[in-house]
Amino acid sequence: MQSQAESGKTQDEVGRDPIRWRVLIVLLGAIAMSLISVSIVNVALPSVQAGLDASQSDLQWVLSGYALTFGVVLVAAGRAGDIMGRGGIFIIGVMVFTLASVASGLAPNATALNTARFIQGVGSGLLNPQGVGMIQQYFRGSERGRAFGFFGSVVGVSVGIGPVLGGLLIGLGGPDIGWRLTFLVNVPLGIITLIMAFAWFPRPLLRGAPGSGRGVAHQVRYLWRSLDPIGSLLLGLAVFAMLLPFMEAHTTPLSWLWLAAGLGLLAVWVRWERFYARLGRSPMVDLNIFATRSFTNGSLIMMLYFTGMTSIWVLVALYIQEGVGKTALQAGLVSMPSALLSAVSANWAGKRVARYGRKVVIGGLCCAVLGLSLCISVILLHAGGYISPWWLMPALALVGLAQGSVISPNQTLTLAEVPLAYAGSSGAIMQTGQRIGTSVGIAMITAAVFTLVEVASWPVAAAGGFAIIALVVIAALAVAIKDQRERVAARKSAPGGPA
Repeated sequence: MQSQAESGKTQDEVGRDPIRWRVLIVLLGAIAMSLISVSIVNVALPSVQAGLDASQSDLQWVLSGYALTFGVVLVAAGRAGDIMGRGGIFIIGVMVFTLASVASGLAPNATALNTARFIQGVGSGLLNPQGVGMIQQYFRGSERGRAFGFFGSVVGVSVGIGPVLGGLLIGLGGPDIGWRLTFLVNVPLGIITLIMAFAWFPRPLLRGAPGSGRGVAHQVRYLWRSLDPIGSLLLGLAVFAMLLPFMEAHTTPLSWLWLAAGLGLLAVWVRWERFYARLGRSPMVDLNIFATRSFTNGSLIMMLYFTGMTSIWVLVALYIQEGVGKTALQAGLVSMPSALLSAVSANWAGKRVARYGRKVVIGGLCCAVLGLSLCISVILLHAGGYISPWWLMPALALVGLAQGSVISPNQTLTLAEVPLAYAGSSGAIMQTGQRIGTSVGIAMITAAVFTLVEVASWPVAAAGGFAIIALVVIAALAVAIKDQRERVAARKSAPGGPA
């Protein structure tokens, strides 16, 4: 995709490009495909175990392998899109994801399935940062908030439809074929997305070094210096080492050595990026963006939010099936109102974030705390025989309202002051924080829940899990309130600002 300079357009002209809405449709199609795939897999795991005679370790890696490779390639893929063209890298990601979905659906054994899931994670890691970068590139002001609002609506609908669609496909195909259909359903979505991308994305889809015609050696040197391969390798290894302990079923002393190694590699990466910048070259991440308080605070809010809130759906599925004795399809239906309200609130908040700013996020986080408190009340009242567990639906609906009011508006505010040249890599940094938060949160909260189940009961364990999630969300709320106060103080101190 052409850069602003290459296309000869000013920043405002790019922001008014009529192609932008068609580009957004393509992005939303890919996001829907990747999210439906994730939520369907959660429902399909028992069928995968029966169909492939998979072990518990195999099943864990069906989930973890995807998340691991996704997190490892995110930032490098974002920077590649900034340099080489976001449209081309996006299309490559969709191709990889679609082909890996075919391989997953046709896998003859657990090893082949997990290999395909690793590759699928790479595809998702390639396409996701390009989506965030292209929204920044093509939308300005209040329209950017609306675009992220549509983005959030698709997230809510896709996450809600996935478990229900998975239950229907497994019922349709039976124990042998049904789980395969949950992977193969991505194929038509991927093909449609590719057709639209080739038809609607501006050319060139990929670009090389300035001054074409100066030879292949010049192109290779330009890409080597611009993509910062050593920085990419260091950060990828750091993320791998930090995530790996939280992907394992049981922690060991070696697990914490991996974590320590990851933190050490992260420190080396920071020093390398500063050194690379001093050489006058373009690092994969401009560390100066962390001096932008809105970016730093917003990224921290997202990491804390994902540390807590993504564990909710794992906890709900466990409690409804193991604690209450319902089916996987019923567990999926419990989350449907939440997903639909998430879509509605994301659209509503996206239209208003430019006007109200961080207040929208603060309101969403308060709504999340209220919803979590009501979930705890429903679980304990059901344990006492007073109400039905289906009362979780309205309590979780508040969580859905919160999700739509937090994720997309926070993305808009976090990336608002980031230079366009780093749109892909900065968005990928934020997403990497989300992946780390998700992995840490699920490992921490599920471990606490299973420990409580052994010494107490499922109602006590589930209530305890929701309480831990609420504490993490309150920490995110504290950061959001701090950021809002900093914004108000900055406006007051600015020339011509209010007294």
